[in-house]
Amino acid sequence: MMFMIMCTDKPGLLETRMAIRPQHLAYLQAYEERILVAGPLQNEQGKSCGSLILIEVPDRAAAEGFAISDPYAKADLFESVIIRPFKQVIKDGSFIENKPLKMSVSPKE
Repeated sequence: MMFMIMCTDKPGLLETRMAIRPQHLAYLQAYEERILVAGPLQNEQGKSCGSLILIEVPDRAAAEGFAISDPYAKADLFESVIIRPFKQVIKDGSFIENKPLKMSVSPKE
């Protein structure tokens, strides 16, 4: 089952994030085959302020275990962590299931 893990950093902890980043990346590398997307959330100034991970795990308990074992979480970096099941509809620019019905209104460009 796929899960979205979105973590928001506590304010003022960018230096902590950067100091722990090598351990965090090593942790992600251990799960590389299960992670579909991962990267930092950024503020308007382009500075990291959180994390977003899409991961394939058996159940919510496994997603929670993954999240709390992250070195960032162990360093108490996060103000909030949201874990939700995720259903992918588009992959590599193409629908992976039945194509949706035609839209009556054109999407904005």
